[in-house]
Amino acid sequence: MVHAAGSTGVKGDMAGHMVVVVGPSGAGKDTLMAYAASHLNGRQDIAFVRRVITRDGNAGGEDHDAVSEAEFDHMAESGSFAVSWEAHGLRYGIPSRTLMQIANGQLVIANGSRSALPRFKAAFPAMTVINITARPEVLAERLEARGRETREEILGRLERSSPTLDGDYDVVTIDNSGTLEDAGNALVEALSNYLAIA
Repeated sequence: MVHAAGSTGVKGDMAGHMVVVVGPSGAGKDTLMAYAASHLNGRQDIAFVRRVITRDGNAGGEDHDAVSEAEFDHMAESGSFAVSWEAHGLRYGIPSRTLMQIANGQLVIANGSRSALPRFKAAFPAMTVINITARPEVLAERLEARGRETREEILGRLERSSPTLDGDYDVVTIDNSGTLEDAGNALVEALSNYLAIA
């Protein structure tokens, strides 16, 4: 279920820490992050990032701040993002306030992208990557259920999706092929390593 690589330790009594959750479409990143947020609700030392995305706010999926391309450009130029990147025809931004949250000692969790990890690492040196995976047949089934792509497009997406992470990162891998409770509890446990005992 869970495989850790690197030196994951307790960070609660130290400066803040960034956790970037990555994984292929259909792996269940948003669902697992929502599960963890509900189980860690009320803690002042943890923050789940609300991303800025050039996607309609009613498009489904994660709860985000929807902006136009022009609005995104303006925000980027004005320094509103700690990290920004493009993927699948959309643009994503992590608000700059996360830098202050880290400085204040909080554990900050963001939905990221494998291609953007070098940018995250540059902005947040104290960083852990949580890699959410699932078996190919599970990914295909979940993507098909969304109804956003044809089966051919889904198979093409899965073929392009690489399960490997390039770079020297502290990585925790969680297999979300089974029940939400199993993978969700594994994520909560992984995040708890970076929280002070309440």
